[in-house]
Amino acid sequence: MTGPGPIRAILFDMDGVLLDSETLSLDAFVMAARDLGHDMPIGFARQMIGLPGDACARLVVETYGPEVDLGALFRAQDKRMHELVEAGGLIMKQGVVPLLDYLDARKLPRAIATSSSRARTDAHLRHVGLYERFDAIVTRDDVTCGKPDPEPYLRAAAAIGIDPADCLAVEDSHNGARAAHAAGIRVIVVPDLMAPNEEIIGKAHAIMKDLHEVRDFIERADSAE
Repeated sequence: MTGPGPIRAILFDMDGVLLDSETLSLDAFVMAARDLGHDMPIGFARQMIGLPGDACARLVVETYGPEVDLGALFRAQDKRMHELVEAGGLIMKQGVVPLLDYLDARKLPRAIATSSSRARTDAHLRHVGLYERFDAIVTRDDVTCGKPDPEPYLRAAAAIGIDPADCLAVEDSHNGARAAHAAGIRVIVVPDLMAPNEEIIGKAHAIMKDLHEVRDFIERADSAE
């Protein structure tokens, strides 16, 4: 069962879904904070998973006060993240290439809707050789409201010319699942660092362990048409 209609396109989150980058990003944030003399533990950084940049900035200010130099903090995080990536820390999640190969074979369009910046998104996708494999890429720089607002997913669906009801989204974070659900898009949640709670289980079309299961699901849906 796919319901409520056929799957005509796949919309992907990037970090934690396509790229095993969430832990790198958290580590880079903690390292950057320490570089600037702040103690921001990994538990605090985890609250930023799936949030757009402006929401992350608000969280820092609300927790640590307005004296934190946000510009310096996020520039330091970018620097630390770049170092971790160049050291070989950025890899694809299991099942990415087989899933994209299947979509190629079925000529199913696909797009990315990510909370990362355009610069980071393009750099990371090029680093792992995935940049050319998507028909459209929507980043936080392309929207007015980031996840959990539906705008990123609505823009991604519009960019490839597919009605949201005919799309399937693949997400790992709570805010990402909320965004896809609010856009009227069926969403499969493949948890990374965040276990789905009751709300997310209720919003998800399915919870799956990896992208191999997602590929099998899409193949079954194709066969049922």
